[in-house]
Order: sequence, then C-alpha cells, then structure tokens
Amino acid sequence: MNEIWTFLSTRPTDAGWLAWLAPTVIQALAILITLLLAQAFLMYFDRKVWAAVQMRKGPNVVGPFGLLQSFADLFKFVFKEIVIPAGANKVVFILAPLITFVLALIGWAVIPIGPGLVVSDINVGILYLFAISSLGVYGVIMGGWASNSKYPFLGSLRSAAQMVSYEVSIGFVIISVLLLVGSVNLSDIVESQSRGAGILNWHFLPLLPMFVVFFVSALAETNRPPFDLPEAESELVAGYQVEYSSTLFLMFMIGELANILLMCAMLTILFFGGWHSPIPHSWAPWLNSVPIFWFCAKIVFFFFLFAMVKAIVPRYRYDQLMRIGWKIFLPLTLSWIVLVAGLLIAFPDAAAHFQSWRN
Repeated sequence: MNEIWTFLSTRPTDAGWLAWLAPTVIQALAILITLLLAQAFLMYFDRKVWAAVQMRKGPNVVGPFGLLQSFADLFKFVFKEIVIPAGANKVVFILAPLITFVLALIGWAVIPIGPGLVVSDINVGILYLFAISSLGVYGVIMGGWASNSKYPFLGSLRSAAQMVSYEVSIGFVIISVLLLVGSVNLSDIVESQSRGAGILNWHFLPLLPMFVVFFVSALAETNRPPFDLPEAESELVAGYQVEYSSTLFLMFMIGELANILLMCAMLTILFFGGWHSPIPHSWAPWLNSVPIFWFCAKIVFFFFLFAMVKAIVPRYRYDQLMRIGWKIFLPLTLSWIVLVAGLLIAFPDAAAHFQSWRN
C-alpha cells in the first residue's frame, strides 16, 4: 500500500507524465468532438440517401438544405422529459444507455486516422477492439431486462444472440488479415498496404471473400437493415429501446451510429489501405499529403454503402439471419484461415513478402 500511495502522490508532479497527458487529452477531445459532429451530418446524409432511393426529398426545412435537421432532433431529445417505467429497475435502466454510449466511443481510442494520429497506438489494438465489442452486448441486455417488459426483453435477447453470432465471423476475418500482416497493431496493418501501386496492394483484393463476409457481418453486428431484427416494428415495436425516451434513447442512437462508423473505419483499415491514397505516390505525390482526407472519404464511402443496403434490401427473417451466421459464414471463415495459414507455411517466401515492410 505504501508503494501505491507513493506512486499516486508523486506521479502528478512528474513533468514527463504531464507532458504525455496533456496532448493525449487534447487529441481525445478533438476526435470525440469531431466524431459527434460527423454523426450529425452523416445521419442527415443517411436520410437523404434513403429519400433519394425512394424518390422523396428528405430533410429540407431546418437550415440550408435541411443541414440542421440532426441538431433540431438533438434539441428535441434533450428537452423532452425522461420517462422511466414504474416497474423498471431505475439504476440499470439508466446505466444501459450510458454503457452503450461510452463503449461505442472509447473504441475509437485505438483507431489511427493518419500517420501517428491516434490517441493510443497500442500493439494490441485489435485485441482492445475485441474486448470493447464483446462488452457492448451488456448495454443491450441491461436495457431490455431493466425495462421490466416482455417486448424489450425479447428484443434484447435477439440482439444479443445476433451480436454474439456475427462477432465470431468478424473475429475470424480479422485473424485472416493478421496472418498476412504478422501484427495486431492497427497502424502496422495500414502500413502493410502501402507498398506498390496503391489500390492493387490493398487487402480487399487478395481477401475479397473475407471483405464481403466482414461487410455483411458488420451490418448484423450493428443491427442495421436488412438485419435489424431486434427493432422489427411489426414484431417487437422498437426492440430493447421501446421503453426509452429523451436523452436515454438518444444515447442508444449515438452509440449505435458510433458503432457503425467504427465498423466503417475497420473496413477501411483492414481492407482498403487506411489513410493511404488509391493513387500511387509516384504518380501524384501531393495526393498523399492529405492522409486524413482519404481516411474520412473511405469511411463516408462505406457509410454510403450501409445506407444503400438499408434502402434497397428487404429485412431477413430471424432464422435466415442465424443460418447465414452459423452455417455459412462460420465454416467459410474457418476454412479460409486454414487455407491462408497452410499457404503461408507451405510458401514461406510469400509470408516474407507480406511482412517485408516491417524490416
């Protein structure tokens, strides 16, 4: 105990520790504020895409071209009364959206948005994201159980089963990428795709089946259509969120949208070269001087694909959803891991080629 007290009492006065803390906090706040603002405009973009597919106008009243519609919705949620059902467990009822909100945002701590632009560039970034994503299911389960109503509880059980099922497929897809790269650091994964002629060396070409599996699994993991079974209006009204209102419901929405953006970022990092330009550096060096732009552009592209899937593809039945995860994706990803590992063992020169960037 004396050693712990000595550490706590002397550490704040350590100039080196303060020099690390200040820029880290500033960087974290900058990413947090940017992420929250981006969510507001991406939600507007999302609604505009749906409207265009259905030949509607979408939001076009609040602000120029309706750009302030998301902020109007924000104020509407904030100023509404928080209604907690009389039979609900109030503590757990409030904690559930907080857990979902916090876990969705802290996952961004290890996401590199540019060379050296990451809050915490830890060597086990993938394992950190695995841990955070596995904890996210607790917010859903707590929200459904604390409401003390059968409809939210059924919705939370369906959501938990869905999230767990597709986390397995996502995990195996990531393992197939790690086998090629030889590192669990997200920045290393991005740098491994920087060789040669830009887009031709990104992982989505040699790992195209795994890219498709990851994209579909990301839709199911984040409860996006056509896999939004926990929120199927005709069956469960609004899933585990049905008893929530005002700010608590807003936290669930922000957490879900942040998870969607996190999946878009993971698709960008694992398969599409991260912050690297699709045009080779030797052709247009100036295009490689804006890495943040390329990273954000790729996230917006994948978000557009998420929105198009919601607008075009009809909802699946729950048995179809689980069949895809356990009978198709799981055997496919396991077989792919065995195939990739076998090829790397049989042809060590290929493994050296993929990992030569580290030497």
